[in-house]
Amino acid sequence: MEELKRILLVEDDEKDIELTLEALAEHKLANEVVVARDGAEALDYLRRRGIFTMRANGNPAVVLLDLKMPKVDGLQVLKEMRFDAQLKAIPVVILTSSRESGDLEECYQQGVNAYVVKPVKFQDFVSAIKEVGIFWAILNEPPPGSVRRSR
Repeated sequence: MEELKRILLVEDDEKDIELTLEALAEHKLANEVVVARDGAEALDYLRRRGIFTMRANGNPAVVLLDLKMPKVDGLQVLKEMRFDAQLKAIPVVILTSSRESGDLEECYQQGVNAYVVKPVKFQDFVSAIKEVGIFWAILNEPPPGSVRRSR
């Protein structure tokens, strides 16, 4: 049986990482989740450089991307992904606490697939992550030429 593609979670807040991983596990999403703790690490992962040169082939099924991060922010990661022929078709979901309309508009102008404001209540957060995970990692059909369920 073929394995599900990875989910790349790009988040610098340890609490949000833990909550996201718990929410995905609670809802039995079997996808491997790779965590990058800032935008620079995410780009290294996606481009298979630095500590990720030997990672398994293939792009993640979806990138769950925080906006406000050190080194390289989420918006810059999104821009670089959309200008890279190997990365531009990967779905990107912004997971952020920002309700600023400027952030929302800029993300959509740069080609984000979805923009989700992190709910404050734990159960609402868990539900939001479950829905995002199910849709983007399982239900969404990738573009022709990408392999859905391979590593």
